[in-house]
Amino acid sequence: MNKLLKFLLRTILVLFLLLNIVLMFHAYKFTHFYNRDEVAVQKPSDKSGWDKTREIFLGINAVKQANIAPDTAFTAFYLTTKDGLKLEAWQMPVPDAKGTVALFHGHGSKKSAVLNEAYSFRKLGYNAILLDFRAHGNSEGNTCTIGFKEAEDVKLLYDHIKNTGEKNIVLWGISMGAATITKAVAEYKLTPAKIILEMPFATMMDAVEGRVKMMKLPAQPISTLLTFWGGTENGFWAYNFKPAEYVKSIQCPVLLQWGRHDPRVASRETQLIYNNIPAKKTLVVYENSGHESLCTKEPQKWTAAITAFLQ
Repeated sequence: MNKLLKFLLRTILVLFLLLNIVLMFHAYKFTHFYNRDEVAVQKPSDKSGWDKTREIFLGINAVKQANIAPDTAFTAFYLTTKDGLKLEAWQMPVPDAKGTVALFHGHGSKKSAVLNEAYSFRKLGYNAILLDFRAHGNSEGNTCTIGFKEAEDVKLLYDHIKNTGEKNIVLWGISMGAATITKAVAEYKLTPAKIILEMPFATMMDAVEGRVKMMKLPAQPISTLLTFWGGTENGFWAYNFKPAEYVKSIQCPVLLQWGRHDPRVASRETQLIYNNIPAKKTLVVYENSGHESLCTKEPQKWTAAITAFLQ
């Protein structure tokens, strides 16, 4: 009996260690994006059995997405982080602007992915400025911390806009972009006129769990271990990343938006964030949308909600 118990304990220990090794690789790949000329991208149909097996155990190499230029006049400019990374932004002004909206994309995305939102804000009379987070699009860097260090990127763009003399600054973000805004406001005491958050996750743990569920894998213990390794490998304690807590620092009006069929961000996360916002707030739920561009999926409802909020 003792021998059997020892064998079972050793087996469990070995399996636990192997699981951690696999998740260490996946956490690294999830938080790193390669330049487009650094790795070869294979079509699923071109992958061999070995390629697929390697990806299961070692993760998939993620490549920075290429931006698509706007179909209107814009100016590119650059901001520099304290680590010396150059971040690319696009400025899209309008005559006699009512204010300026800074737009922040999601994880693994790019600034041109939120062009539809930028065009809509411009039609409403606002300048639009879009930023590639570090390790995304045309910005430098390869490491993404899902909003932890990217809070500095939000501050840099906010300060840039503020230094132009703009008084009416609106911060808009989707998914990781929205979560990052909450941390930037709390950490750097930013004071925008208004904030629009679309589908932010409540905690880093929730964000990881949402992704794990989409992969049809058991949420636990995988989510807990991925969160641990993702933070540890990048020098921060990921369990303390909590947008639902950061929003308690917001003092300006907030528009919170969420899609009813969102497979990543749960209803309870959205409600928790909403409840914790101390300022004037509005929650809009999109009945036909998931974790996607609400502006593209339900444009009329989105435009009406944005218009009412900005007024």
